[in-house]
Amino acid sequence: MKQLLLDIAPPSPPTLDNFVPGRNLELLQTLDNILGEREQERFVYLWGGKGCGKSHLLQAVVETYTQNKLDAAYIKCGIKPNVNAEFSAISEVDCLTVDDIDHLNESTQIGLFNLYNHIRDEGHALMLVCGSAAPAQLNLRKDLVTRLGWGLVYQVHELSDEEKTQAMKSHAASRGFDLPQVVCDYLLRHGQRDLPSLMATLDALDLCSRTDQRQITIPMLRELLLPTS
Repeated sequence: MKQLLLDIAPPSPPTLDNFVPGRNLELLQTLDNILGEREQERFVYLWGGKGCGKSHLLQAVVETYTQNKLDAAYIKCGIKPNVNAEFSAISEVDCLTVDDIDHLNESTQIGLFNLYNHIRDEGHALMLVCGSAAPAQLNLRKDLVTRLGWGLVYQVHELSDEEKTQAMKSHAASRGFDLPQVVCDYLLRHGQRDLPSLMATLDALDLCSRTDQRQITIPMLRELLLPTS
């Protein structure tokens, strides 16, 4: 049954509307103000632990620019071997987002440093960057760390278990089924705890329930989470 997790259709594109804010209401309002041109800040640095929603926010901002027919780029460091080539290829964009800067090596740190300088001196673009820690705690070049602190710096707070439970129940309600509290509790104890994984598991549970005409229960969830051999 675990194959269902792989068969679920990809989720909707990240947007600011489908971001569950939790303790990040101020950050969400700031991004909305920037996108609505009610605030002129051009440099924003986000930091937080894995699964807190940093990538969602970066991709949501890019999605907004794209929908408005503006030029936006999303670069995820550490996955592609040619990050420096991507940095070098960027000249004039309306929005540049750079994810996981912790993975930059010495060469690519210089590339990002040069991009900061270019956007400050020549461009009008919004530059949104994220990492796992506050700028001063990053193991990066000092001159790049200085650039990261040029504008606004926000910690992205992970949702509490209560907030994740509320988000899961709201998601379940939007799909037309009730999610028992015991299933939420079990999933938070034994499943992957980041929100996209939780929502994907709920979608798989819903599909399994409808396919097999069974109620959503702990035994069903255990079958879904059981490792494949």
